[in-house]
Amino acid sequence: MADRTHISTYENGPLLVTGGPFVLVDADGGEFSVEKETIALCRCGASTKKPFCDGTHSKVGFRAVERAVRGS
Repeated sequence: MADRTHISTYENGPLLVTGGPFVLVDADGGEFSVEKETIALCRCGASTKKPFCDGTHSKVGFRAVERAVRGS
């Protein structure tokens, strides 16, 4: 069975995405490749390396809801 991409939340931190390499697409449709197995994507909006996490969430006191809400 092929490996699957897995996305999980890091408490009050980034989204951890495993299963790379990845292709990220920006809002303008621009693509760039990431040749890593795991990446951390910013959720707090304060990273200087967006879309990647740089740890700023811990400095700005970011608090996140950790549970997904299931739709009907």
